Amino acid sequence: MAEKLTLKNTFKLYEEALGLIPGAILGIRRPYNFVEGEYPIFFETAKGGKVIDVDGNEYIDMLCAYGPIIIGHREEEIDNEVVKQITEKGFCMSLTQPVQNELAKKLRGLIPGAEKMVFVKMGSDATTSAIRVARSYTKRVKILRCGYHGWHDWCVEQKGGIPEKLYEDVIEFEYNNLDQVRHLMNQYGNDVAAIILTPIGHPGGHQVEMPKPGFLEGIREIADEHGSLLIYDEIRTGFRVDLGGAQKKFGVIPDLGAFGKAMANGYPIGVLTGKKEYMDELVENVFLSSTFFPNSLAQIAALKTIEIMERENVLEDISKKGSIFANKVRDIIEDSGIPCDYSGEPWMPYITFERDPKNLYKKLREEFYRQLIRRKVFLQPFHHGYICYRHTLEDLEYASDMINESLTATKKLL
Repeated sequence: MAEKLTLKNTFKLYEEALGLIPGAILGIRRPYNFVEGEYPIFFETAKGGKVIDVDGNEYIDMLCAYGPIIIGHREEEIDNEVVKQITEKGFCMSLTQPVQNELAKKLRGLIPGAEKMVFVKMGSDATTSAIRVARSYTKRVKILRCGYHGWHDWCVEQKGGIPEKLYEDVIEFEYNNLDQVRHLMNQYGNDVAAIILTPIGHPGGHQVEMPKPGFLEGIREIADEHGSLLIYDEIRTGFRVDLGGAQKKFGVIPDLGAFGKAMANGYPIGVLTGKKEYMDELVENVFLSSTFFPNSLAQIAALKTIEIMERENVLEDISKKGSIFANKVRDIIEDSGIPCDYSGEPWMPYITFERDPKNLYKKLREEFYRQLIRRKVFLQPFHHGYICYRHTLEDLEYASDMINESLTATKKLL
C-alpha cells in the first residue's frame, strides 16, 4: 500500500498564499481540481518529463503544464536562444523586432489555413480575436461554439461578473452532433458569424473524443452554406497532433485557426491564423493591440521549438510512445474490471470513470487518483494529460505499472 506523500512545505505555502492571493492559487490549479490533501500545490523545479515539488517529491509529469510542454522542461537549446536574445538584442521595445516575420513565414509553411496571422500571448487572446474578426467580416452577431475557448466574457463557463448581454448570442452545441448544428443553423443561420470548435473534443471531466467520420467535413459544409466562418480552436491540438494542427491531420481547413500552448514549449505565446480575406479585417476594422504581444522572447522560443520538433521527428516519437502506453493501459483497465475508460490516444491520455446513478464513479475516481499521486505519477482527475518528447519508454512503463497498482487498490470500493 502506497503511503501518503509528505507535503508539509506545500501546505505551509498554501496557507500563506490564502492571505495573499484570492483562493491562494488561480483557476484550475487550485487543490479542489485534484484530490485535496493528497496532491502537491507548489512545484519547485522541473526537467525533461519530470517535476519536483517543494517537499522534494519527484513525479512523472503527465500534465505538462496543461499542454505547453511538448519537448520537455528546461530545454537548454530553447532556453539558450532566449537568453541570447535577452543579452544580445533585448526583447521588449516600442517597435516590433524582425523575428515576427521569420516566425510568421515558418508558420505559413506549416499550417494549411495560415495565409496571414497575428501573434498574441494566450489562447484566450487568439480565440477572442477570431470571434471579433468573424463578427466584423460577416456583420453578424451570433456564434455557435463547442468546447472550452478561454476565460473571456463571451465564452467563459463561470458567469460571475459578466452581464448576460455579453454572451447571450453565443450558443453551445455538442461535439460530434452534426444534426444539432444543422438544426441551430436552420434556426439562427442568417445571423451566425462563426462556428467555433475544438477539432478534437476534450470537455472537462469527460472522455476525449475524436471526430466521427464526416463530422468536421459536415461542419465545413454547413458554415459555407450559411455564409458563416469556421474557426478551429487548436490551442491544444496545434503543434501536438501535427505541426500543421488538426486541420492538417484531418484535412478539413477552417477559415481561422487559434494556436498556442505547445508552440513554444512553455513560453507564453498564441497566434490567430487565417485566410487573408478574413485576417485583413485587422488592418482597419478590428482593433488588436497589447504592450506585450510583440515581445520577442516567446517568438524566439517558438522558432527553436519548431526547429527541434522537425529535426528530431518529435511528434512521430510522441505518437509511437503514446500508442504503446495507450495499448498497455487499455489492457490494464480491461483486466481490472473497474468501470473506467481510457481515451485521448496517442496525444492526450485520460482515464475517466463511468457515471452511475449512485455516483460511485466519484469515489472510484478520487481513490484512483489518490493512489496514483502517491505513486508519483502526476495526472489530473478532471483534465486529460499529455505526453512529451522527454518522456522515456521507461517513464511510461512506470506510469502504466502505477496505474495498474492504483486500479488494484481502488477495487476495494467495489
